[in-house]
Amino acid sequence: MSAPVRWTGPLSALGPDALRALLSRGQVDAGEREIRSQVGALVAEVRSRGDAALRDLARRFDGVSLVSLEVPREVVRAALDRQPLALRRALERSARNVARVHSAFRPQATRVEVEDGVVVERRPDPLARVGVYAPGGRAAYPSSVLMGVVPARVAGVREVILCSPPNPSGLPSDAVLAAAAVAEVDRVFALGGAGAIAALAYGTESVPAVDRIVGPGNAWVAEAKLQVSSRVPIDSPAGPSELLVLLDATSDVDAVARELLAQAEHDPEAAVVAVALEASVARRLLERLAALAPVAERAGIIRQALSSRGAVVVATTLDEAVDFAERWAPEHLMLAVEGAPELARRIRNAGTVFVGTTSSGAFGDYLTGANHVLPTAGTARAWSGLSTLDFVRWTTVQSVSRQGAASLAGDTDVFATAEGLHAHAAAARAWGSP
Repeated sequence: MSAPVRWTGPLSALGPDALRALLSRGQVDAGEREIRSQVGALVAEVRSRGDAALRDLARRFDGVSLVSLEVPREVVRAALDRQPLALRRALERSARNVARVHSAFRPQATRVEVEDGVVVERRPDPLARVGVYAPGGRAAYPSSVLMGVVPARVAGVREVILCSPPNPSGLPSDAVLAAAAVAEVDRVFALGGAGAIAALAYGTESVPAVDRIVGPGNAWVAEAKLQVSSRVPIDSPAGPSELLVLLDATSDVDAVARELLAQAEHDPEAAVVAVALEASVARRLLERLAALAPVAERAGIIRQALSSRGAVVVATTLDEAVDFAERWAPEHLMLAVEGAPELARRIRNAGTVFVGTTSSGAFGDYLTGANHVLPTAGTARAWSGLSTLDFVRWTTVQSVSRQGAASLAGDTDVFATAEGLHAHAAAARAWGSP
């Protein structure tokens, strides 16, 4: 069978253009420029016309006439009651694990006595209201509800608003509503796409403006989040899913193939790359992908992802493979190599790291308690996955005693005078005598 992926061969043999294409996800093309323009118009429409615009957008994009934008609490609860017991238990287990992990990650206040009589404190204060977006396009993602809402709850956010697109019934999917009930969302709106993001950012007659917007979505949602980010903070910029796997002669090649296919089934533009340390391992992996991809349930999506953004390449050394991983800065990185636990300590540029093939990305998506809302397209070099840190702001408190003021006065006078701020200098100088 022919190789199902776009790039193969030695990593060192990739030409500059091929390497640039492999490294560069999220490039702006004509289609993305068109989305940017259309999203800008939609955001402006919601800002100017509020609820009326949201109803028009629901008719235009979702094919529904919304009687009410908000989903009643009893409808949310009833959706949970309708779920099969197995799914309900899985949702509750996931919520417990996310709460347990993110409680441990909760930021703590810090107090520093800088000098005698000079104390600086920094404390995390929960945001008052946040908006969580849950997709509802190709598939509904109740897991994304839990990943956004539960850390906000753990952080102490007072009010959590959820937006998710309506299906033909005029409501978000039952699974999304069930997750909202499990996570104890305060208010749910049957709103999707760029309109929902604009409503959360600027507020309408029905939808309250929030202090932060988080959650994954399609290209329209991602672009809308970027456009409103000057008004309200967002989580990391999001694009199609990504997985990079490093593997060697000790790796379970079948397991690696399953992981690559699992990530590829998310989106036709998902990026899945494997870097093997031996050519024979790369060949075996290509054979397994060629055999498994055509019989997968979402074979069409997987085929598009592999042929446009897929790669199986060979590195001559582990250092070369790690260097490439750091440059690629993946959303998900799996270390399927000997000595993976030690190697994980070297990694700096990845949204999340899976140590060994038993640490499947599927477990991370649903049940380990870590967050699956992660930076993509190389932004993991500077951005982190969603956590309780995203739901607090920091307040700094400074306390200077009379003795401390006398100690600081002289040097503050010198600084302020050097900068030409004479009123500052006078304010400090007044405390110069104990």
